[in-house]
Amino acid sequence: MLTMFSIFTWGCGEKTNTVATSVATVQHDADTLSAQQVPQTSKSQIPDGARRIIEAYPDFQLSYSDNHIIFPDGTRIVYDDHREKSFVVKLDDCDIEDMFSMTYDTNVWQPEYLEDAGRGRCEQLFKKMYGKSEAEARRNLVRVNWFGQRLPFTSVNGAARHLEEVAAELAQHPELRKYFDQSSTFYWRTVRGAQRQSAHSYGIAIDLCTKFSNYWLWTNKGAGETDHIRYENKIPRQIVQIFEKHGFIWGGRWYHYDTMHFEYRPEFLIQ
Repeated sequence: MLTMFSIFTWGCGEKTNTVATSVATVQHDADTLSAQQVPQTSKSQIPDGARRIIEAYPDFQLSYSDNHIIFPDGTRIVYDDHREKSFVVKLDDCDIEDMFSMTYDTNVWQPEYLEDAGRGRCEQLFKKMYGKSEAEARRNLVRVNWFGQRLPFTSVNGAARHLEEVAAELAQHPELRKYFDQSSTFYWRTVRGAQRQSAHSYGIAIDLCTKFSNYWLWTNKGAGETDHIRYENKIPRQIVQIFEKHGFIWGGRWYHYDTMHFEYRPEFLIQ
């Protein structure tokens, strides 16, 4: 994958004249001053979360400098706002650093208390990539063949292509076919009970058949975000592993589980 890091330097061009020694001294002083004044971001200085975003979405040719993810058009998105946040605020007012404050662990099949890696999204980043309005997001949609359905999914970041790859691999397992009926994808809306935008608004999420799905509020009626809840799941691990192979995270790995939900978030699956 293409990875770009922003390194900014200024230097004086080479000059020659009859006073070579004086010019060389001035040139040396100018270069020394430039090196002291201009911040440089080396690969080793880039936060892990920023590195993951840059590597996961190479089509945007993103870079990082001075606590910002930077788009080629000059758009700058704060990486870490340095605010102390509660669990709920991290979801509702999520910066990029907050997104990676929890670990998405593909070896854990029943998540620990409040482990919801991927449930929070930096809205400024996602709206910049996928569309800041329903109309903008719709312009990026293409149709994906999905077990008898033609589902709208965003073409941005190759998400639709990756969903097609998931479908092709799942089709090799006819015993799993019943889980894919009445699936749903794009729907511009906020998350239930919150003001933040749903991943379905961006065309990067698919919900499988609700008949075989579990959702934390269905099982734990009236529960709050920080309550201890009971976990349930009926989605086979083989389905989860195939989705994850192609860059999708699974809502069943969230403490606040949504087992029908798969979301294209390759940044969580990069090593």
